[in-house]
Amino acid sequence: MIIDLHTHCHLPEHWGTEHEEHWEGAYGAPYPVVTPETFDAAMVGIDVAVTFGMAATTAGVRTPNAFVADFVATVTTPTIGFAAIDPSDPDWRGQLEEAIELGLQGVKLYPVLALFDPLAPEFDEFYRIMTRNGMVALWHMGATPSPIGSLAVSQPLVIDEVARRHPDLVQVMAHMGHPWQRDANVVLRKNARVYADVSGVPSRPMDAYLALVHAQEWGTVDKLLFGSDYPLWTPDDAITRLNGIASMRAGTLPYVHEETIASILHRDTLALLGLTTPGKRVQR
Repeated sequence: MIIDLHTHCHLPEHWGTEHEEHWEGAYGAPYPVVTPETFDAAMVGIDVAVTFGMAATTAGVRTPNAFVADFVATVTTPTIGFAAIDPSDPDWRGQLEEAIELGLQGVKLYPVLALFDPLAPEFDEFYRIMTRNGMVALWHMGATPSPIGSLAVSQPLVIDEVARRHPDLVQVMAHMGHPWQRDANVVLRKNARVYADVSGVPSRPMDAYLALVHAQEWGTVDKLLFGSDYPLWTPDDAITRLNGIASMRAGTLPYVHEETIASILHRDTLALLGLTTPGKRVQR
């Protein structure tokens, strides 16, 4: 079984002007239009996908909860929806309640662009409500091409402190916190309910090589989850790139083992995170 934990279903209009002004130069193209049909075509070979949008009020970025729920109901791929919420919004409680009512099982959080400090005490109640409802916090961690973004609130050590204060909150650091993947591995080792996905990681082969070798050395491979970052990459492309990292050799230096890649691809992500597919309850 292959679970793709990191896919996006949002549309270009959900970006406001942020992508056009700050991202197209880095990615070389407008944000692609994702439809249920293109999503299903890309997810061939994926047993379950998790999908979400983005929310960063200051940047004018917003994917409605109802849009994600409708998308999940339309695709034929077994798909779990996550909300996208900016907890600095005054109405975050209403947004979170709506997400729960819609059956969304996690929240995508984007502090680097939303410009909120995850460690501010005002967000503790947000985390407590998520924990009580068994929701997963999936954080964008690491870099952004946007000049308005704040890298200071996008580093893995931030998640370590959230986990210290909320040890029962299940959290996922997207992209292994790139480029701070070694820091991410240290955070993974000490926090039982913190995981990381590898979405986007193999797009920079040298960083990926070091990140995965470090995971082997720190004993955190079992905390790494597969994600493609669709539509930036399809699952097929992401899997090919990951396997390519395992073929890299640098003299007598340590290398990424094939079994490391295989374990990431076939991790039982649903059981680890307590996620459910329609008609089936997974016990955490």
